[in-house]
Amino acid sequence: MHLSENDFQAILLTIRLASIVTLILLVLGTPIAWWLSRTRSRLKGPVGAVVALPLVLPPSVLGFYLLLVMGPNGPLGQLTQALGIGLLAFTFEGLVIASVFYSLPFMVQPLQNAFEAVGERPLEVAATLRASRLDTFFTVVVPLALPGFLTSSILTFAHTVGEFGVVLMIGGNIPGVTRVASVQIYDHVEAMEFSQAHHLSAMMLIFSFLVLLALYVWRPNRKKGT
Repeated sequence: MHLSENDFQAILLTIRLASIVTLILLVLGTPIAWWLSRTRSRLKGPVGAVVALPLVLPPSVLGFYLLLVMGPNGPLGQLTQALGIGLLAFTFEGLVIASVFYSLPFMVQPLQNAFEAVGERPLEVAATLRASRLDTFFTVVVPLALPGFLTSSILTFAHTVGEFGVVLMIGGNIPGVTRVASVQIYDHVEAMEFSQAHHLSAMMLIFSFLVLLALYVWRPNRKKGT
């Protein structure tokens, strides 16, 4: 399988983007998922809907509004310019922010399900032992919800790898900066380089299959352990 230097560059950039987005969402998505799994607030429905919005929203729509927010007249764009950072659109950092929003439900929803499956009993036992809420979360909830953490991390990483619409809207097509694997395939097809597009597409296909295979093979083991 022949891959060009630009192909390897796009693959490495994709892996870097997916890794950073997954780590950021582990930090941001965990408290959101925990709150959604425990709260009885009237805001649970609206917040859950906002988190799930990228699942049904066309990527171009999300990318368009993020582009406006990050643009010179948008609130984030004005803030970053005032801080001397410059505009985030068409930069790797802007791509990370857009990907965090786009992949948010793939981190939060599996984690929320895992937290809800923990139930009340382990928390009540920890409370009788005078464990603080923080101790209870890290020593009781996290170990019990570990399968949820693994599932959400794998899904978030894989979903970020496969992004196209949001990436193109926010990042454009800048080699070494925002040109990820999916955009590189698009470039090959536009240039009628079908052989190169096939090689890179085959890698993405194999990767996606292996991710799903790992999830489906591992799922029965989780059931046996519960």
